[in-house]
Amino acid sequence: MITRRRVLRGLFGVTVALPFLETFAPRRAAAGTGDVPPFAIFMRQANGVAQEVGDEPEMFWPREVGPVSAESMARDSDRAVSELKDHASKLILVRGVKFAFQGNGCGHSGGGNQCLTAARVSEDPSGNESLAMGESIDNRIASELNPPGVEPLTLYAGRMAGYINEVLSYRGPMQLRAAERNPFNAYQKLFGLVQTDAEAMKALAARRASVNDLVRGEMKALMGRSDLSKSDRARLELHFDSIRDLEASLACELPAERVAEMEAISPKAGSNDNVEAVARMQMDIIALAMACGVTRAATLQVGDGNDGTEYTIGGVRQKSFHKISHRIDSDGSEGPPIEGAQELHHQIDRIHARIFKHLLDRLAAYDLGSGTLLDHGVAVWLNDLGDKYHSYRKVPYILAGGAAGALKTGQFVDVNITNNKLLNTIGAAIGCTNGQGGPLDDFGDESLEGGLVDAILKA
Repeated sequence: MITRRRVLRGLFGVTVALPFLETFAPRRAAAGTGDVPPFAIFMRQANGVAQEVGDEPEMFWPREVGPVSAESMARDSDRAVSELKDHASKLILVRGVKFAFQGNGCGHSGGGNQCLTAARVSEDPSGNESLAMGESIDNRIASELNPPGVEPLTLYAGRMAGYINEVLSYRGPMQLRAAERNPFNAYQKLFGLVQTDAEAMKALAARRASVNDLVRGEMKALMGRSDLSKSDRARLELHFDSIRDLEASLACELPAERVAEMEAISPKAGSNDNVEAVARMQMDIIALAMACGVTRAATLQVGDGNDGTEYTIGGVRQKSFHKISHRIDSDGSEGPPIEGAQELHHQIDRIHARIFKHLLDRLAAYDLGSGTLLDHGVAVWLNDLGDKYHSYRKVPYILAGGAAGALKTGQFVDVNITNNKLLNTIGAAIGCTNGQGGPLDDFGDESLEGGLVDAILKA
C-alpha cells in the first residue's frame, strides 16, 4: 500500500494531496511536458484460459498472428480477446510465454509464485504455501522509479478462502505483500485527507470552511516558487479552484456517487457475488492513481490462488471456477464431469476480458493533451497458468498501451520465451535499468537467459 505522496500540510494537521507536478517528477521519468511518467498495471486471472490444448479447440486467441484491428477482432468474435476490440490498436497479444521452473506440490501456488517474478519456487514452504524466491516486477518498478518509500499499489478482488490467498506482489524472496481487497479502504488511504484527527474533523464540520483555508500558507509558498513551471502553475491554480470541501481535489477524486458505492459495498467487499463489481472499483482507483502520479506500478488479483468464485453466466450461478477449469465437479483429479465446462471457462475468460476492458476504458478517458493515459503506460492481463491442464506453457499475457512510445502495439505475436524476458521488456519500456545502467534485461532468476522481446519493442 502507498505509504507516502506529495501533499500540503496546514492547520489542524490537515493534508491535501496534490496532482502530478512535472517540476517535482523524478528525472528518470521519460515523459514530455504535462505528461505522467510511464507506468505498469498488472491484472491476474487464475486457472488458465480456454485455449487450444489436447482435444479442446481454440476459444481465446485471434485466428491469425500479425496486426490486429477492431475489424479483425470483430471477425473473431467467438474468441475471448475480442472483448477488447475497442482498444485493438493499443493491444499486444503475446502467446507462447512459459514459466521456467516447476511448482513444488501445488501448480496453482507455483504459477502464482512465478507470474510476476520469474523466480524459483521455494523448497520450504512447499505445496499451497510455496513462495517466490525473488521480487516481483511491480516491486522492482516501484523501488527504482517511485520516490523513496512509495510502494506499488496492491489490490485484490474476491474472497480469500485460505488455501491460497495473495500470489502476486513480492518485496523480495519469500516476502509476499498483502493486498487490499476493500475499494473504499484503498480509496481513503490514497485520496482522502490523511492524518486528520477527530478534533480537526470536528472543526472542519463546524466551520464548513474550504480545505484551501487550512493549507493557504503552504499554497502561497508553493505557488511562489521560482522553479515552478508554467504548466504546473496552471495545474495548481485549477487544483485549488476546484477544492470546495473535504476530500476535494483536481484530478485526484472519483465522483461522489462512485465513492458512495464503494462505501456501501465495503462490508461485503469479499463476497462471491461482488467480485466483478469490486474488481471494477479497484480498476477505477488504479487508473486514478496513475493519473495523479501516486505510483508507477499496481497489481490487481482477481480471485484467490485457485479462484473458487462461482460466476453467474446466463443468469445461472455456476460451479466454482476452479472446478470448471478442471472440467469436473471436484477440486481434485476425480469427479463427475461438468456439462459444458469448456464453454463456461470461455465465458469466464470473457468476464475477465471485460474487467480488463473497464481498466482500459478508464485509462483512455484521461486526455493528457499528448495522448491518453493509456498511451503513456502499459496494462497487462495475465494468468498464473496456461490452460485446463494447469500447465506452465502458453501462459497468456495481454498488454495494452505503448508505454510512452516504447512498445509496438496493434499486434498478436507468437513467441517461445520464458516470462522473465517479457517482464524485462515491460520494465525497460517504462524506465527500469540493469546493473550497468542500460535497459532492464536481467530481471528474474539469475540462471535464466536475459534479454528483451524485440518483436514488441519499437525500433
